Amino acid sequence: MTKQILALGAISIAAVFAQNAGRGGRAAAPPEPAEPGTAKERQLWAYDVKPVPNYVPPKTPWGDPDLQGIWPINHLIAVPLTRPTRPLQYGDRLYRTDKEFAALTARARGTGAVPDRDYPDRLMRQLSLIVDPKDGQFPELTEYGKKLQAEMKSSYKPGQTVFDAIEDFSAWDRCITRGMPVSMEPRNYNNGIRIMQSPGYVMILVEMAHEVRVVPIGMPPLPSEIKEWLGESRGHWEGNTLVVETTNFNGLVGHTSAGVPGSPGPLQPETPNMKITERFTRVAPDTIEFTMKVEDPTVLATGSYTVAYPMYLDNKYEMYEYACHEGNTAVRNYIETSRYERTHPKDAKK
Repeated sequence: MTKQILALGAISIAAVFAQNAGRGGRAAAPPEPAEPGTAKERQLWAYDVKPVPNYVPPKTPWGDPDLQGIWPINHLIAVPLTRPTRPLQYGDRLYRTDKEFAALTARARGTGAVPDRDYPDRLMRQLSLIVDPKDGQFPELTEYGKKLQAEMKSSYKPGQTVFDAIEDFSAWDRCITRGMPVSMEPRNYNNGIRIMQSPGYVMILVEMAHEVRVVPIGMPPLPSEIKEWLGESRGHWEGNTLVVETTNFNGLVGHTSAGVPGSPGPLQPETPNMKITERFTRVAPDTIEFTMKVEDPTVLATGSYTVAYPMYLDNKYEMYEYACHEGNTAVRNYIETSRYERTHPKDAKK
């Protein structure tokens, strides 16, 4: 990533949502839901998702539930990964009250500079993407996890000034991948997700970094010796729910990214032992309930955490190729500048 993109990601914006909600032909915000109640408020999608009672999703010609379409997650730009602890204390509460939601509607706040085409088309009551643990916080690291964290290198790492080789940069710096679970989490732009299906396969195309996740249905897993950046996914159907289990990670990316709003710092290590279980359930013609359980007990003190959010169908969304390498001289510039500053310390202080 260039420093320009890094700077954009650090800028907070405040804008009037009503002036932007209809841009790009997107639908206006839905009617304001009722005040959360004690039992209903604990339902994961009680207010941000409205399932159609007894909804039966359409089927593909070969008989699988049809999830195909473009499901951008722009609406999650203002939903942080971890639940805010200041200035308000939300505790285990997952949704905003009417009063809190009204304040958010009056002044929509995102994290990072948001291009016009990526402005959220609706606001969410949901207070964090992490729904388990109940307080919405990222788990503490184990002692081994803290050791790995200290060894991680990236242009996003606070205080890192020595850049001599590509090993001093993260996979994201080098335009390789954002990895998992980050590829299924929002950023301040390029939030398109397209699902395609064919007999025996589901393909998930992620606009950011132009990732294509190919998910075989019912195929045996690969040998554990084979490791991949995005892991190796296998899918199966549980009724109308697509369940995707991913293992065989190479452990060279990380659980979080500085570009995901509300991340607990840019570098949280992952290991080859990580397992991710995703569930896609179409509950209405335009809505998918999505959950993603991330298990990595080698580095996570609690063993796991779960991300959940609704996905909304928008086939008018235009996805663009993400050409990260073309004309990208960031890695070379970092190395040249770092070497110069270390050999000319007086010049570096000017």
